[in-house]
Amino acid sequence: MIDSLVSNDDLDGHRTALKRVTNPGARWRKKPGRQSQRNFTVESDDGSVYLLYLRQNLDDKKDFSCGLSWIQRSGKPLSLVRYNGSSHIHGGIRYRRHVHRASAEALAAGRKIDSHADETDRYATLEGALACPIEDCGVRGLTARHDERDLFDGP
Repeated sequence: MIDSLVSNDDLDGHRTALKRVTNPGARWRKKPGRQSQRNFTVESDDGSVYLLYLRQNLDDKKDFSCGLSWIQRSGKPLSLVRYNGSSHIHGGIRYRRHVHRASAEALAAGRKIDSHADETDRYATLEGALACPIEDCGVRGLTARHDERDLFDGP
């Protein structure tokens, strides 16, 4: 749920604002169901607060997620972008890596804000996925390496 209506420009502004991680030493936490999660608090110069999270299934290396949420004034997170592994089907995307981006249209239609996804080959691992919001969303204070392209990835 959102606190107030947001436009695509608002969402893009939150995605691209320069941000700094305030807890770079955040630790992995065990979650129910053989999952582990690591949460970073991120702040922009204008005082906006974000959550950058990493989730990994401990039994399936392809089952991971890396996302950035904006923490609204009410304290509710609003997912801005999420980079998922290839462990599941999402719509017409079958067991391929994909990226969810929040849109005002999804909100207006009453759908989950990140209901749409696009297939990607920008990453293959959780660390490679983490390199994407660092680059795409102006996150400073963390480092991650993009995955090396595999011979079988194609051009």
